[in-house]
Amino acid sequence: MQGFLIVIAALCSLSVAADIVDERTGLIKDGAWQLVAAHCGNCHSLQLVTGNRGDRRIWLETIRWMQARQNLWQLDAQTEDQILTYLAKNYPATAPRRRKPLAPHLLPKTNRNLLVEPETGF
Repeated sequence: MQGFLIVIAALCSLSVAADIVDERTGLIKDGAWQLVAAHCGNCHSLQLVTGNRGDRRIWLETIRWMQARQNLWQLDAQTEDQILTYLAKNYPATAPRRRKPLAPHLLPKTNRNLLVEPETGF
């Protein structure tokens, strides 16, 4: 019975999570999500938004880069603040996903002769 309740609770949380993501845009429906959809989605896929993470500073640097290099229009201060608040809250910076490189002593020892094709020498 307890296992059944856990499964039901998990399924309910999934449906709640699905309700907060807009089906059309993929954005989390919170705050200024429609502003983000209008301004960001006008030039590129919103997957570029949902696939990236950053704090307010990183998102501001991204906007400034797009304004300098990609012809993004100037945003009024209120719109920019709302967009930055939304992005920093809903797509915040996370810990790096890649592991650190292995220490040299942990790398496999390879035989260079095995890496060369005998017929070609390459």
